[in-house]
Amino acid sequence: MDKKELIAKLEDIEWEDFEVKEAQSEVPKSSWESVSAFSNTNGGWLIFGVKKEGKKYVVLGVQNPEKIEQDVIGVLRSAQKFNQKIEIKCKKYNFEGKMVLAFYIPISESKPVFYDNPKNTFIRSGSGDQRATSEELNAFLRDSAFGTKDKGITRFKLKDLDKDTLNRFRNNIKNLDSANPYSDLSESALFEKLRVTIDGKVTIAGLLMFGDEDTIGKVFSDFMIDYLEIRGTSYTDAPERYTYRMPLQKNLYNYFFSIFERLLTRIDIPFKTTGIFREENQPQVLAIREALVNLLAHSDYFSAMKPRIRVFLNRIEFMNPGSLPASVEVLRKQELTLPRNPILIKIFRVLKLAENAGYGFDKMFDGWKSYYKVEPIVENEITFYKIEFPLKTKWEKYPEKYPEKYPENINNTQKAIIDLIYLDNKISREEIANKIGLSLEGVKKNIKLLKERNLLRRIGPDKGGYWEVLV
Repeated sequence: MDKKELIAKLEDIEWEDFEVKEAQSEVPKSSWESVSAFSNTNGGWLIFGVKKEGKKYVVLGVQNPEKIEQDVIGVLRSAQKFNQKIEIKCKKYNFEGKMVLAFYIPISESKPVFYDNPKNTFIRSGSGDQRATSEELNAFLRDSAFGTKDKGITRFKLKDLDKDTLNRFRNNIKNLDSANPYSDLSESALFEKLRVTIDGKVTIAGLLMFGDEDTIGKVFSDFMIDYLEIRGTSYTDAPERYTYRMPLQKNLYNYFFSIFERLLTRIDIPFKTTGIFREENQPQVLAIREALVNLLAHSDYFSAMKPRIRVFLNRIEFMNPGSLPASVEVLRKQELTLPRNPILIKIFRVLKLAENAGYGFDKMFDGWKSYYKVEPIVENEITFYKIEFPLKTKWEKYPEKYPEKYPENINNTQKAIIDLIYLDNKISREEIANKIGLSLEGVKKNIKLLKERNLLRRIGPDKGGYWEVLV
């Protein structure tokens, strides 16, 4: 029989993933690799009594199903061969007198799961088992301390943190709500209550949020949030590597506001009818803000990988070092609130930048879809997870109205100017001239033509204003 027929016969099994073994008379040693792999990845079924021949599956049956079943269950529940007990469920199927055993191995809440020694840690890749790399194993070990890492104590005290950032934070709290219970606390009491300090010593969370280059650098030698804007849909089709790279910031607090300001220029934000104030409480704005908080609060800062944001012409990507603690479906339902860095999340909540201790996937998905009509895409791996927010241009949203991206009456120089303004609507004429290799007078002349044709307009003064593309 082929795979489809086998699945049809075992129709009550949910085939997230499976591995077949002949196992006619004994438990194959390779079974333990699959048990480890399923436990460490997404769970799956281990099938005994089936042989794979090319792309087809042949039912052979097992000769002593009761003994093999007890052998497997005994090993996995004893916690002698494996580093922890593994509770499984077993089903038996009779195919024309041939017995097939199906063991469901659930995903473990405590990883890594290995047998004999940590080197025997496996993961699922495609439809096969692979030994975990040292990076993946280290990620598992760090994740085993989920929710505790940012509580670690450093040797620094409050006086060692960046004074300007601490003052900005306190002023922001007072400006948010005069009745805020934190606003009347003394500096030391406030930061002790938020666990920025514990018994006077700065926590890892406090250091990351409020430290400076020198203090953070003594614990995290290459601390940074890697933010790039790329004029293309990939690295290969972009005319240059990037058009903007976020300069190094002192700490996470500064990174949040600097990055959020850039992201606001990259997404559609309709204006109020007065044309004066931008409505920043719109769902797509809250979605992208939640994604930024998610990245800063849930990244694994002890990983060699850096938190990363990439702004392409057609999407925005957030890549977090460290995996998710559960599936996106579970996190969207808010059935699990297990923040990687709970103190960081609490600080963002005090600023009213995060509403709960979870991952905010419901707000991200619903908010983005309500405006862009498409949901974000999440990819979860062992060492990272990535959230991609698709950007739909006017031409994609209204193809019947805009069959071409550019009007017929503009030249390549004017197209390049429009592309640069779409990437950065606060770009100056001088910056445009430098990027496209044209004189400043040439840029001014082309911008004037675009404005005369009602394809471009300037909102506000030269300093502090921005461009709006009208095509």
